[in-house]
Amino acid sequence: MKAARVSEIPPGTAKEVAVEGKPVALFNVGGAFYATSNICLHRVGPLGQGMLDGPIVMCPWHAWTWDVTTGENASNPVLKVETYPVKVEGEDVLVKVE
Repeated sequence: MKAARVSEIPPGTAKEVAVEGKPVALFNVGGAFYATSNICLHRVGPLGQGMLDGPIVMCPWHAWTWDVTTGENASNPVLKVETYPVKVEGEDVLVKVE
């Protein structure tokens, strides 16, 4: 499902979108696109509004950090946010939610 255009998410940034009714955070890490749930497991903060440093996003509410490439919590890899497959076709960023 088309979630955004490549030009809407410059490298080092994120964008909040809804894909098939699910809140998704899209990230551009050095030109590679990743998608996770937009909901932080700590207190449901919006990950798509967080600060991205390489592949790590910091939740803007309570500073929990997540690796957007794997969904793993940077401090405790047992905790994971859901990740979704991403494909770029031309200018379209496609995300598959399951």
